Amino acid sequence: MPKTKPVILVVDDNEDMVKVLMKIISRNIEADVLGATSGSEALAIAGDRVLDVVITDVKMPEIDGLELLRRLKLLDDNIGVIVITGYGTIESAVEALKNGAYDYFQKPFNNDRLVHIVKMCLEHSRLRRENVRLQKKIHDDSISYGLVGTSPKIRRVLDLFARIANTDVTVLIRGESGTGKEIAARALHAMSSRASQQMITVNCPALPEHILESELFGYSRGAFTGATTAKKGLFLAASGSSILLDEIADIPVSIQTKLLRVLQEKEIRPLGSTSNVKVDVRVIASTNQDLEQKIREGQFREDLFYRLNVVSVTMPSLRDIPEDIPLIANYFLKKYSEKYGKPGMTFSHDAIKCLISQRWPGNVRQLENTVKRAVLLAESDEICSADIPTEEGSEPESRSTVFPCFENLPYKDAKSEVISMFTRRYIAQALRKTKGNVTAAANLVGLERQALQRILRKYGIKSADFRKENPSD
Repeated sequence: MPKTKPVILVVDDNEDMVKVLMKIISRNIEADVLGATSGSEALAIAGDRVLDVVITDVKMPEIDGLELLRRLKLLDDNIGVIVITGYGTIESAVEALKNGAYDYFQKPFNNDRLVHIVKMCLEHSRLRRENVRLQKKIHDDSISYGLVGTSPKIRRVLDLFARIANTDVTVLIRGESGTGKEIAARALHAMSSRASQQMITVNCPALPEHILESELFGYSRGAFTGATTAKKGLFLAASGSSILLDEIADIPVSIQTKLLRVLQEKEIRPLGSTSNVKVDVRVIASTNQDLEQKIREGQFREDLFYRLNVVSVTMPSLRDIPEDIPLIANYFLKKYSEKYGKPGMTFSHDAIKCLISQRWPGNVRQLENTVKRAVLLAESDEICSADIPTEEGSEPESRSTVFPCFENLPYKDAKSEVISMFTRRYIAQALRKTKGNVTAAANLVGLERQALQRILRKYGIKSADFRKENPSD
């Protein structure tokens, strides 16, 4: 399916000005560029088309630019509105910024600056719509059984699970640490006819050999000193359900032999017992280790491997599914922003770029912890790249840049992102010092108050957030 072009609408009661602006934009931006000579005509177009950016003059008869801005935002808050102002109407432009305009420029205007502002506004509008789309995915329960992602590799996992869910076939889930192997096991169980029963999870490396054996298979009264009563093992507890043997590569060879009997005969023998007990259980195993290598080293039974490996699933690392990172990150953002009393938080464009560009050796688990940390420490409702640690520990000096999040971006884009990061932190520091007083902050940094307000609007920084930090003031 071809990519849909963005739609830009130019509004001015001067028809010649509309034609000039449309010509400049069409020559420099791949978009559908429309024109209107009145506010009412613009609203009619907005009712029929999804608009990405509207460029409007302030002074127009009947519906002026400010009123058009208000109505457009009521119709679709994701439309980016750029205001054109003539000499002596800067106050109107500032008022427009307060009411949600993305930016403004003065007549006569510089063509290059106009094109730059429109491109930035298009990207801003696209990201807003993308964020809404991602949030809708979450709210519409399109996240299947806890497995977050829409990439082909995640879809293949879900499709395979759908085909085998209602069978008793043993499944081996492989993948790097932190890729969500346990979540995948729970998804498989939830899709099966056994879902009404709780899945039993056994963390194999966490238990010593003698305890693990008794936990798995149970024991009879008098089986060993202290066994004053019989105990039902986890396999019996999981009867009618599923059991996940997490990190099965670490099970001792002696227990591997007994586990093989469970898979072959569907029965267990509790410690100290002379008879076997039938079990109806679906076995799911997981590992982040190379089982084939462990077989060569004599640490894992080959016959057990083949019994476990009837159906094998490999969970992709985040490096393999970068297209899913924004969706996964937004899933965790919603989870932790609500948990910590900060609902409505969003990621900035540079934050998403930063997340996508990282290596994530700890995969989904590391991403989850990173988002949780950002939610706790972010100074505003928008998480920017400055709130995201690039890697665990310090970056080596041999790295090509002190901003590793941006090292793969074109120079202009990287420069823009670094400036954005600096501006947010610099202005936030000034507002913190002045306890949210915009006038005092403007004096502190050497800007006019209106200029600072424009920056606050552009970067979504709210002075009220810094007054909240000092409620007693």
